[in-house]
Amino acid sequence: MARPTAPRRRAKFLVAAVLAGATLSLSGCTWNEALFFNLPEPATEEGAGIANLWQGAWIAAWGVGIFTWALMLWASFAYLRRWRRNRDMPAQTAYNLPLELLYTLVPLVMIIGLFAFTIRVQTPVVAVENNQKQTVNVVGFRWSWGFNYLDQQVWDSGTPDARPTLWLPVDEKVKFELTSPDVIHSFWVPDFLFKMDVIPGKMNVFELTPNKTGTFIGRCAELCGTYHAQMLFDVKVVTRAEFDQHMADLKAKGQIGMLPSGITTGERESEGKNL
Repeated sequence: MARPTAPRRRAKFLVAAVLAGATLSLSGCTWNEALFFNLPEPATEEGAGIANLWQGAWIAAWGVGIFTWALMLWASFAYLRRWRRNRDMPAQTAYNLPLELLYTLVPLVMIIGLFAFTIRVQTPVVAVENNQKQTVNVVGFRWSWGFNYLDQQVWDSGTPDARPTLWLPVDEKVKFELTSPDVIHSFWVPDFLFKMDVIPGKMNVFELTPNKTGTFIGRCAELCGTYHAQMLFDVKVVTRAEFDQHMADLKAKGQIGMLPSGITTGERESEGKNL
């Protein structure tokens, strides 16, 4: 049987690439879904840097993967053809210093680069400048969420069957104080591209600036017990006028004061000094 010529092999690879592209197109997947696993469009000012870091990391990963797969396929076809022709093993290479330096230094440079980019993006995101316009104490408890609006001295809460809604003013920096009276939870809003653990006896703090109005889904990202999957909440980002009206509605309902946060006043002051 005649072996396929080089042009035929190249044609087969081209057909395979076209079929792969056609499969992606016909599946209805976007490039964001296929390459970046459907990363949400960031809904905060800080989210843009996180999105760039995520996409950059995946571009580097795809580049390394494609290069590695190409080498593996080339070696498979090239040496298989030689083996069929000569029935002998290819020459074995040992102690090849340039090759060893290549596969040692290149991964090291990539890891250092990813670390540097991560630090550059993460540092301003987790920085607490205490120049917020609104402060919210988020209380994660089994099996729902409560929200203490500290500036207005009102609160809101929910249950697994009636999930609560966190209201935030658009284009205003918000300081989130995360506390828990029972077990570890995790405050996560996918569209904010940010999450942080909620730890009993400790107040974790971060600041974000929502810059898109709308309703976003939040959830607990830490397996915390029986009804963990039902620890959902909504985040409603609205204008300042709508936010103030909602605060007035909570006061009219008698929801004045604070829910038990799981942290004492002294601990709160101590945590604030340590930030």
